[in-house]
Amino acid sequence: MPGSANLNIMMKAARKAGRSLVKDFREVENLQVSMKGAGDFVSRADIAAEKILKEELLGARPTYGWIAEEGGEIAGKDPTRRWIVDPLDGTTNFLHGLPHWAISIALEHKGEIVAGVVFDAAKDEMFYAERGEGAWLNDSLRLRVSGRHRMIESIFATGLPFGGRADLPETLQDLARLLPATAGVRRFGAASLDLAYVAAGRYEGFWERGLQPWDVAAGLLIAKEAGALVEPVNPDGDMVEDGEVIVANEPIFSQFAKVIRKD
Repeated sequence: MPGSANLNIMMKAARKAGRSLVKDFREVENLQVSMKGAGDFVSRADIAAEKILKEELLGARPTYGWIAEEGGEIAGKDPTRRWIVDPLDGTTNFLHGLPHWAISIALEHKGEIVAGVVFDAAKDEMFYAERGEGAWLNDSLRLRVSGRHRMIESIFATGLPFGGRADLPETLQDLARLLPATAGVRRFGAASLDLAYVAAGRYEGFWERGLQPWDVAAGLLIAKEAGALVEPVNPDGDMVEDGEVIVANEPIFSQFAKVIRKD
């Protein structure tokens, strides 16, 4: 699907950064890795990918703002637009040689996400969407959420707290309520891809707490444009800023949300 100039810039940047990451992924045992925090790592590959993305995106749109996982925030001359970027979502997978990680790029305009790209470079899958234009995979595959109606036939995805995070008890309670009612829960370690997989009908739903804007901004738009219902865990909250989301196809959503919200 031909997209806007901005979407084409985003996809080109993602592919260029993806080539760099794939090259480093093949030599993952040689990466120089330093600790950022408990269970959270930063690598030379991650930093190099962000540098490429910044050069490509800000080079093409120098007035836009910027916020990213490694490089912090830059205020643009145009206060209405900013790039929201995760150069390597699934860093721990990457560093363990697991081919499940992605580049996530979103464009925000006046507080709304208007375009999103999630690129799984290891599998060469480019998920993308623009507001009102649907969601797509690679050149021509229109994405649609799953049509399953029954929780017991449905698969859900989430993230599990690591390294002693304070939200572990709440997540365990979620799982205790959800698992008996479903076909299973998956924890693949990359929230952007979890959201893209809901869009593609590979999962029926996704929920997680404690996410950052760059984890979800692109994926939420892609899921929504594929027909998913998308809401904050707290109905009065803000998904991108609070980092708490519930996403599912329409037939499942109310049942799923009721379990997670303990209604």
